[in-house]
Amino acid sequence: MTTRGSGHSRGALMQARGYAIVAEAANGAEALAAAERASPDAALVDVQLPDTDGLALARALAETDGGLRIVLTSTDRTLVPAAALAGSSALAFVPKDELGTADLAPWLDA
Repeated sequence: MTTRGSGHSRGALMQARGYAIVAEAANGAEALAAAERASPDAALVDVQLPDTDGLALARALAETDGGLRIVLTSTDRTLVPAAALAGSSALAFVPKDELGTADLAPWLDA
């Protein structure tokens, strides 16, 4: 599952990298509904969403499904300091400009 905070979907990029996209969401409310409906194994969550921040969404998703693997992303690296990441239930933060090249397997693969 992916979220898109700025209107740009990361779904096509993730599919090109071999990941199946079972749901996409434009905001936190859609993401929570999609996660319940689709039961994804992992979620790529934009930190900047129109109705919530990705850190809060990561916590809410983890409360819904404790086994969901969550990776946060943003164009702004300063939005997710280490302490915020540790308290978010997300496994990692990957800047958007590195999504095409970063090894995501340690966090997204079962």
